[in-house]
Amino acid sequence: MFKIIVAKECGCFRKSDMQGTTTVDSKDEALTKGLEMVNIMNNDFCKKHSFTLEEQGDTFLI
Repeated sequence: MFKIIVAKECGCFRKSDMQGTTTVDSKDEALTKGLEMVNIMNNDFCKKHSFTLEEQGDTFLI
């Protein structure tokens, strides 16, 4: 099991429909989902913050 965790949830994130922690079965799925979330957050949020994806073992941090 792999987790995607949004470490610091900004106001835009809290207003969105996204979840702060997501669990998936494979590393590839976690990477794909994490990158998708980062793209949405960087393109659709207020642009006061910049989001990146970082791998730490079985966890991907945004």
